[in-house]
Amino acid sequence: MVSRPHGGRLVDRVVRGRRRERLLEEALELPRVELDAGLASDVANIAHGVYSPLEGFLVQEDYESVLYDMRLSSDIPWTIPIVLDVDPSQVAGVREGDDLALFYNGRPLALMRVEEVYGWDRGEYAERVFKTRDPRHPGVRKVMARRELLVGGPVDLLAEPPEPFEAVRLWPKETRVLFEARGWRTIAAFQTRNVPHTGHEYVQKAALTFVDGLFINPLVGWKKPGDYRDEVIVEAYKALIKHYYPRDSVVFSVLRMEMRYAGPREAIHHAIVRKNFGATHFIVGRDHAGVGSYYGPYEAWDLFREFPDLGITPLFVREAFYCRKCGQMVNEKICPHPEEYRVRISGTRLREMIKRGEKPPEYMMRPEVAEVVLSHPNPFIEEGEAQG
Repeated sequence: MVSRPHGGRLVDRVVRGRRRERLLEEALELPRVELDAGLASDVANIAHGVYSPLEGFLVQEDYESVLYDMRLSSDIPWTIPIVLDVDPSQVAGVREGDDLALFYNGRPLALMRVEEVYGWDRGEYAERVFKTRDPRHPGVRKVMARRELLVGGPVDLLAEPPEPFEAVRLWPKETRVLFEARGWRTIAAFQTRNVPHTGHEYVQKAALTFVDGLFINPLVGWKKPGDYRDEVIVEAYKALIKHYYPRDSVVFSVLRMEMRYAGPREAIHHAIVRKNFGATHFIVGRDHAGVGSYYGPYEAWDLFREFPDLGITPLFVREAFYCRKCGQMVNEKICPHPEEYRVRISGTRLREMIKRGEKPPEYMMRPEVAEVVLSHPNPFIEEGEAQG
């Protein structure tokens, strides 16, 4: 049986029918806040239940509880504060109980019932969520640039943000129906922000050996310079699934959500989100959601052990490597051979090869995947470029 939504109920705050038409007109007369792409995707994720049990952006009590205890004030596990930041001028005169119109690209996206406006310490947020205040950390840099006040309260979605990958985007209501229709009782979810190499494939198939189905759910949206472009990730995974997975063993869907590079905390967040899609298991890899050397390679594994009530089973799969003696992808638990036979699948090395236009060897990347990646003139996000 697919997992129960986090908190017990799948949130649905999508406004439909005549009420939607009425509220769209009302939104034009209300105080408004223009959202960026990341906040717009947060609103959609709240409304469609991706962030269940959240009904809106966090009020102060929940914000502080998440920041310091990694739980909502109701004691439900939650590790990443989902917050709406504003300038004081945007909420001047706005009081508790007022409605606020949330706009995206100049058009009404949602209404928000204001429950609270409060201040926050962005440095403290960075210290708690990212375990550092180092401005070289991409998550820290982004948080420190946010506005000085936070607004908490429930949201009602009036219009869907544009989604270039609509053909491969499923919401939790849809994945749950699909998993049930396929008769899957156990589903392992895989989070990624990269194109697949053979190490990823090994981990996914190791999990698939023990469950009924695999849910591959890459993030599309804001990522740091040097990461793969969204379209490259999507096309590469389509190629891998088409050529190397049994039919109907995989559900592939994109998730529009920013990478925060918060390491262990973000690993828990990623698991909760996939639980809401119906996954029963979540694959936790090496340095999950990490960047640089800010987190230990298996630090996320330790944090999962602090959440026995998470409601989704973590699958701790060790780093895969190619063993010349074994002649295949293995990990240290099943390979007896010394380091001289082991070839690590380095994401950095793969990127360097791709930048030079070189096709990676087949033990590192499937040829069909490499062909897709190399067909793009520049598969990587560049410095200063808007992505997502």
